[in-house]
Amino acid sequence: MPLKTLGEAKSRLAGVLLPAERSALVAAMVRDVLQVLCRHPQVEAISLVSEDSQVQAIAEAFGVGFIAEGELQVSGLNAVIDAAASQLARTGAERLLVLHGDIPTLGSDDLSNVLATLKARGGLVIGTDHDGVGTNLLAFAVNDMPQFHFGEGSCDLHHAWAEKAGLPVAVIKQPGIALDIDDPMDLVQLLGEANAGTHTRAYLQESKLAATVMPPSADKWQALKEKLVGGELPDRSEALSLATVTDTAELAQLAGALRDRGHGNTITYSRKVFIPLTKLCRDVCHYCTFAQTPKKIDQPFMPVEEVLALCREGAAMGCQEALFTLGEKPELRYNIARKALAEMGYESTLDYVKEVAGRVLAETGLLPHINAGCMTAEEIASLREVSASMGIMLESASPRLCEKGMPHYGSPDKNPDVRLETLELAGQAAVPFTSGILIGIGETRRERVESMLSLRDVHLRHGHLQEVIVQNFRAKPGTLMANAPEPNLEDMLWTIAVARLVFGPEMSIQAPPNLSPGVLPQLVAAGINDWGGVSPLTPDHVNPEAPWPHLDNLARETASAGKFLDQRLTIYPAYAQAPERWLDKALYAAVLDQSDSMGFARRDDWVPGEERPVPAVETQLMSSTAAPQGRDVDPQLRSIVERCRNMAELDESEVVRLFEARGREFSFLVSAANELRETVAADRVSYVVNRNINYTNVCYFKCQFCAFSKGKASENLRGKPYDISGDEIARRCREAWARGATEVCMQGGIHPDYTGQTYLDILRTVRTATPDMHIHAFSPLEVLQGAETLGLDVETFLRQLKAAGLNTLPGTAAEILHDEVRARLCPDKLNSQQWLEVMETAHSIGLRTTATIMYGHIEKPRHWAHHLLQLRALQQRTGGFTEFVPLPFVHMEAPMYLKGNARRGPTFREAVLMHAVARLVFHGWIDNIQTSWVKMGEPGVQACLQAGCNDLGGTLMNESITRAAGSDHGQEWPPARMEAQIRSADRRPRMRNTLYGNAPGAQRVAAFNASPLAAPQNTAAAKVERSKLIATVQLGAREAVRVAEELAFVDQVFLVAACD
Repeated sequence: MPLKTLGEAKSRLAGVLLPAERSALVAAMVRDVLQVLCRHPQVEAISLVSEDSQVQAIAEAFGVGFIAEGELQVSGLNAVIDAAASQLARTGAERLLVLHGDIPTLGSDDLSNVLATLKARGGLVIGTDHDGVGTNLLAFAVNDMPQFHFGEGSCDLHHAWAEKAGLPVAVIKQPGIALDIDDPMDLVQLLGEANAGTHTRAYLQESKLAATVMPPSADKWQALKEKLVGGELPDRSEALSLATVTDTAELAQLAGALRDRGHGNTITYSRKVFIPLTKLCRDVCHYCTFAQTPKKIDQPFMPVEEVLALCREGAAMGCQEALFTLGEKPELRYNIARKALAEMGYESTLDYVKEVAGRVLAETGLLPHINAGCMTAEEIASLREVSASMGIMLESASPRLCEKGMPHYGSPDKNPDVRLETLELAGQAAVPFTSGILIGIGETRRERVESMLSLRDVHLRHGHLQEVIVQNFRAKPGTLMANAPEPNLEDMLWTIAVARLVFGPEMSIQAPPNLSPGVLPQLVAAGINDWGGVSPLTPDHVNPEAPWPHLDNLARETASAGKFLDQRLTIYPAYAQAPERWLDKALYAAVLDQSDSMGFARRDDWVPGEERPVPAVETQLMSSTAAPQGRDVDPQLRSIVERCRNMAELDESEVVRLFEARGREFSFLVSAANELRETVAADRVSYVVNRNINYTNVCYFKCQFCAFSKGKASENLRGKPYDISGDEIARRCREAWARGATEVCMQGGIHPDYTGQTYLDILRTVRTATPDMHIHAFSPLEVLQGAETLGLDVETFLRQLKAAGLNTLPGTAAEILHDEVRARLCPDKLNSQQWLEVMETAHSIGLRTTATIMYGHIEKPRHWAHHLLQLRALQQRTGGFTEFVPLPFVHMEAPMYLKGNARRGPTFREAVLMHAVARLVFHGWIDNIQTSWVKMGEPGVQACLQAGCNDLGGTLMNESITRAAGSDHGQEWPPARMEAQIRSADRRPRMRNTLYGNAPGAQRVAAFNASPLAAPQNTAAAKVERSKLIATVQLGAREAVRVAEELAFVDQVFLVAACD
């Protein structure tokens, strides 16, 4: 009976049994096999072959022989068996039985059958395992000693040898011989086996292994699966029972479904720069090559300028995270560290970390993530001021791994209690935190689950764990664990799946992609939703033998698993969206500047108002070949789109789900919107020749987004305040009409001296100067303010405006129709309900209006959804909206952005989605979806035309508001440019009027033959408003009657005056 050292035996049970448990189990099984052999009358002598003193003691206790393996002077199982058998043959043995000691159900009858077969047939008798693959026993005469092939596929190899040797061969498969205990399933079968030997039964009962090894019953497993599928977390006992479940495929299927519920089709990563600030460490983990002694490094700490140079290079490559990794408190062990810190003026490594991280944040824009090891509450609070997140790998909650001979022996900072205390303190300090487990360093599967539960407990108290990493051990040359076995793929998949089940659908479960090359889709299928940090610049200094995958390859492998790779920040989206709780104020602006509306990373530099190319990711996703078939998209998303097609009622969560689309869902949504556009507008894209007139930029409202208005002390920021005259308004209108315009669009700031009469005067001036011009003027804010200043209700004032010549109203001042946002964005402006009431009143008296949204600043998708549904509900009541115009926030000169209180406008994905989702939500209600060329630019317009848009708005002639915010898209797109843009999208242009009829032929001719614009005259503003009337209108009504009575030719005189 050949036996390994008991402590090393049954390595395949390492996942469920501790080394001492494995050793005790093997010893019990060996005793049971020996008991059968010793009592059998046909067995004359027994020899155990091993190098283990424990085995020798067992041999002595049973009074059997012992052959020391070392004396045989060979290595390897088969060579040892051959040498021992030969030695026994030389001492007179005639027939030999070679068998393993892990067949504890072996009975006397089993042995008798083997020996009887050998006596009757001779040759070779093979006792095989329950799969008929392995060999648990061989019997033969010494004259027919075989070539031994114990190991994988040994039954066939032994059989083939016997046939080749011309010997009879018998294969016996009996229950008592077939059950060899190699893996957890064998152990489970053993626990239910009534014929196990007395020593094995006694050990199993005393050790209570059944409680830790037996999987849940079929009923309990079904109940647990239903609980998990329902989104509930397993309790402690249920979680621990997962350690006994060996069906990895079933676990992974459950885990994948949970992951999809929490994270949809997106797998994330952070683009980072890896900064090994110091490789000195006071710990001596037996698997680590990161930590070095002073003799093996050039400098104790990276100089700050070297760190900054590295980060600037990373920022230029699109990195957004600066990962600070360092050894634990090296100054407590090495004098060279203490001396270096003192020379730089720091008391501790963490003081230096704070200084360097602060400078990286301030000078490069990268967001620091600090892995500084075990820390006190004071140290955590100090580093929180300069980091967006921190982390510490728990690795394992098992103190056993800190014992002598184990990987954490001699490493005080790897004490699980110490590390868990750091996690607890980080939670109390509200630090977005990263942790995880390291598998394959000697822990059992039960210990892994116990470690997960330790992490879950602290997270449930504080909610601060952003992610849980499942990292597989990699053996490294030059370490004490250089020859230790690495966990195999099945073990990695099992652990990922169980982690997902233990932590639930919302937690981010991460696996480093560079440590499992070639099998990334399997990791995705097992339940991860994140790849962690990946650097296009720096290596993985902790695992230098494992290079990062190229990001293009990572995206492809993620896609092959049916998921979309997207970029996040070092602080996860949910935490980035709650900065008041999770971030120091010093980090607010930096995180906001790099975030999208959902807290993901801005992964490109596109912003509204600047001429920049369409990001490559969206270019690919919007290509004709990228649009997926409906069956490849989340059924929930398909259902919502179908409801839009059918004009069904939608709730806010459904519209939010549309805005969450990424990857192939984005492609599907854009394609669906474009299909609906085609049903409404065919291949026609319309535009209107118009002129913008912003009559003043003086405004006493304090909208935080506005770079146009000029209030007190704003002149130095954005130019001089102006208030143009009625003569200049009339001149611009006449010039516009002569250049083919059919519409004049007029809005302005709310000058403190303006009243409702101001707006009435403007209308009379425009109507007198250009009788046939369509007047599209006055935002709901101006209407409300005008009514209030005249002491009128809104309806009465609107009727006066209409009588004075107003044709339609622009839907501006809507911004976001959600008062939670307006309280920060424009607190002194009209509220959401007032905006809607002005619009509904206008519709009720026959004034059509447009509708807008101004997005990409502080709001979130739920606010967008609320806004769209408010507009949809009003349109269902009145039908008064002619079009919907998304207006992306242009950030460059906006006060709230300059103060660090806003995002950089929407991302390109968000801008396209706003148009696409609008087409879907408004289908059948608002037919015209417009894209703003002055904000989106040429590439953006082209994209929006493929995402549901059918209108390009106006040629403008003059554009002041967006340009004041920093846009560089110009002031006018003349008809020739408009139509060229439309044709380049393979559409047919149509010049329209404001109400979407065709423009008059004469105006079309004039528009294509327009003279250059004269320079507009913006007269400096004064405290008192400049008159908006022209001479012919300044005659009061009574004066006009008196003149008419005195002069018979009053009509001719009036007309002459009108053109003066």
